[in-house]
This record gives sequence, structure tokens and C-alpha cells, in this order.
Amino acid sequence: MTDNATRLDHVVLWVRDPLAAADFYEKTVGLEPVRVTEFAAGEAPFPSVRVNDEALLDLMPLTTAERMTMLPGAADSAGHPVNHICLALPQAAFDALSTRLADHAVPVSEVSHGSFGARGKATRSFYFSDPDGNVIEVRHYD
Repeated sequence: MTDNATRLDHVVLWVRDPLAAADFYEKTVGLEPVRVTEFAAGEAPFPSVRVNDEALLDLMPLTTAERMTMLPGAADSAGHPVNHICLALPQAAFDALSTRLADHAVPVSEVSHGSFGARGKATRSFYFSDPDGNVIEVRHYD
């Protein structure tokens, strides 16, 4: 990829408790926390978790919804239904996540095979919800 290629930079998830959400995404999903200490100290408006070197999930406090004024009606986006986001993982990380979710008693869907995505048909995929009800799909490709 070149430096000026179009890429996904971040996804903003509305959450009730950003610190609890960051803890879930770190300890259960296995993503690296970003700006959690700064958020807890009141020095950052929200924490994030790193998906990879180029993409973040921003964990936006639901209480800030009324201050979303970048576009008319933007505050109404709080709780707006997004069907799901999907994380593609290497096979070993996919299996490790499945184990961590079971260890944390997080319900997961049945595993599907051959579902279509950005890189073609995935070998396996499944879904789970975070504590705020955001639906996450994980998959791996061979």
C-alpha cells in the first residue's frame, strides 16, 4: 500500500463506560489500549483500542452525544444502529480470541465457513457482542 491509499482509520463506538469498554477490548478481545490513562485523568475526551498499526476503535462516552455538532443532527447518531464491525485475524489469534471469550463467558454465535469479506471467502467467522451491545464479527482467511 502507498501512503496515500484510502484506508480505514477508525470506527467510533458509543459506550456507557469507556474505561470498562477499554478493559473488555484489552483483556477479552486482546486489543492494545490507547489513551486510557489520559482519559481517566481527564486529559483526553475518549480512550481507544488499537486494531492494527493503522486503525483504532474509539470508545466514545455516550454522555457526550449531545455535544456532537460537526453536522446538523450529529448528536442523534448516539445509539444509531450499526449492524456490526468485522476484525480479520490470523488463524492463531482467531483461535486465541475464541478461547478468551469462552474464558470470560462471552456468548458467541455458531462458527460459519466461507462468508464473504474484503479478502474473499473467510475460512471461519463468528460474532459476539461487547458489553454495550456493539456486535463484532471476527474471521480468518487462509
